Amino acid sequence: MDLLDAHGQAMDVFGHAVHKVGLTDWDSPTPCTQWSVRDLVNHLVVEQLWVPEVLAGRTVAEVGDRFDGDQLGDDPLAAWDEASDVARSAWLQPGAVDRTVHLSFGDVDAAEYGWQMTTDLAVHGWDLATALGADAGIPDELAEAVLAYVEPQVAAWSGTGMFADPVPVPSDAPAATRLAGLLGRRP
Repeated sequence: MDLLDAHGQAMDVFGHAVHKVGLTDWDSPTPCTQWSVRDLVNHLVVEQLWVPEVLAGRTVAEVGDRFDGDQLGDDPLAAWDEASDVARSAWLQPGAVDRTVHLSFGDVDAAEYGWQMTTDLAVHGWDLATALGADAGIPDELAEAVLAYVEPQVAAWSGTGMFADPVPVPSDAPAATRLAGLLGRRP
């Protein structure tokens, strides 16, 4: 699966989950034990706000603390919609995936950054849907593509706090279930 197709599908997965959040759900817990629904959505909104800056070649120091804190305001759904639209537009600019970007841990290919963002959107889409008692709706092709990206790196991520330790799931489980388990979620 092509990165931009995977990214678009992952953004849709998270976006569909965001639009299922009810007025009384914002303080509910999520599988990310340190985050409420609001915290989780804010995390993804902040990530989307960074995308145009990063793809434009700006460094973490240049962006500074502009996106720190609550970015949801009084209308979290609108905040998500606006941030995701701007981020998606930045990814779709000609040559965006061919650039080098400056991340907190160093310079990387924008394609690597794109897969990181795609992974976060898909997995946190699963987290958010799970918190709401809904099906994440991660398409098999997307889950398989993210698994192909994640599997070679899971051992290196162990102990970093990025993801919990993998949770065993049957090898014949659906791809989305295997992805959730690999990234420490209890499907």
